[in-house]
Amino acid sequence: MSDKLSDLTIEMINEDRKKFPRIFSLTTGERMVRLLIWGGTAAFILFALNKFGFFGERFWGSFAKLAIMIDQMFPPTGWEHRIEYTHAIGETLAMALIGSLVGAILALPFAFLAAKNMMPFRPVQFGTRRFADILRASDYLIWGLIFVRAMGLGPIPGILAIIVIDTGILITLYSEAIENIDRKPIDGMKASGASRLEVIRFGVLPQVLPVLLSNALYMFESNTRAATILGIVGAGGIGFLLSDNIRAFEFSNALTIILMIIVVVYLIDWVSKSLRERFIYGDRVSQGHDRPMEKVARKFNS
Repeated sequence: MSDKLSDLTIEMINEDRKKFPRIFSLTTGERMVRLLIWGGTAAFILFALNKFGFFGERFWGSFAKLAIMIDQMFPPTGWEHRIEYTHAIGETLAMALIGSLVGAILALPFAFLAAKNMMPFRPVQFGTRRFADILRASDYLIWGLIFVRAMGLGPIPGILAIIVIDTGILITLYSEAIENIDRKPIDGMKASGASRLEVIRFGVLPQVLPVLLSNALYMFESNTRAATILGIVGAGGIGFLLSDNIRAFEFSNALTIILMIIVVVYLIDWVSKSLRERFIYGDRVSQGHDRPMEKVARKFNS
């Protein structure tokens, strides 16, 4: 074979194609398998769409009703109820804050039990991971319906639903962060005679605390929207008023509530994003310096 790419000829390429067919193209069997996978996936999607009525009058005929509904939303009304709406939004934010805070605290000790490098007894580590999977297996609405059925209407079922979901999710996120820590500080502390609690306090937490706080803040940001949806199933807050107005065909009032929710969620997202960047990147963000990845990207683009 020639050492220079320019010396290659068609005959040489064809000879190499015969010797190494897998390098140049897929085999007939692989092409058939790929064709069956893509064809089967497309057939399943088309079957599901047809089964659910996407190709029928029920779906395409609903756009006219949707247009009427949107037309009835404008102009937004109900501003005379703004105090009631503001109070309900405050209740929703309180649900999200309390649920997020309690869930973040409860998840921390379980995270150490679920981390492989912190829990050498595998049955405990495996059982804690499966316990977290059970908690986060169902959606907020499922847990909300369960607690509403057990305790009645109000914000407490919504708070409990958020606590359950947050605990399950944060156990997994926290434990993965703990498993990715640098072992050198821990080994050094153990060699110097530090206890297990001292290792966790001074060797583990300083490494993972920014990530843990960032995850907790992200969950609070997400729970603000979840608490709104939980209100629809009777867990209180602004979602309950939104559902009540939609059921009463007060679409213009519903639009006012939706606009207020959008503003509040945007503010929460902005504050949460700023705090997460501060925890992850430290004072560099507050002092106006570039984040590490942005600096790398700027060098690469230049």
